[in-house]
Amino acid sequence: MRYPMEMIVSDLACARGGVPVLEGVSFTLAAGQALLLRGPNGIGKTTLLRTLAGLQPALAGQVSVPPETMAYAAHADGLKATLTVTENLQFWARIFGQRGIDRALEDFNLTDLAGRAAQNLSAGQKRRLGLARLLVTGRPIWVLDEPTVSLDVASVALFGAAVRRHLDGGGAALIATHIDLGFPAGQLDVTPFRAQPRGLDHFDEAFA
Repeated sequence: MRYPMEMIVSDLACARGGVPVLEGVSFTLAAGQALLLRGPNGIGKTTLLRTLAGLQPALAGQVSVPPETMAYAAHADGLKATLTVTENLQFWARIFGQRGIDRALEDFNLTDLAGRAAQNLSAGQKRRLGLARLLVTGRPIWVLDEPTVSLDVASVALFGAAVRRHLDGGGAALIATHIDLGFPAGQLDVTPFRAQPRGLDHFDEAFA
């Protein structure tokens, strides 16, 4: 599937709990590209991803593509415990108006688990199933927050291969991660975009 698109983020500012954490964030993500977000824990990577995905409003700035072009995956796997692997994927495929889950089962090594209830999966298997949902969304931009949590080395390789196929098909991926995922990607350190504390100028003046 081909997705002609380019995501342009300009001077984006975002907040956590009403407190600005990042400002002036600007980058471009073209079709076929992956961009890895770097920076220390707590810097605001999750907040940035949630803002881009439309889960919270931006304080300022522009994003050139709507949230409807993005598939967001965070720490929660988004599974219904009593449904089987197949039923979970079919549920999400219907939500996104898509058909077919065979590729998702195969790419994440879930075929042999297709009839097992999600509640009976290991942590790593649940994570693979949660990531397999990306393949049934039909959305061109994958926005991923630490997607390899709970995955062993073999499963990280499966994930990396799935991302590469998505990129080869003209998709794009924006991923917050601390590890090497095994495919070519740009890097964006968000540390320089840390929001400046408000009101310090007046505080300094009072004690000048």
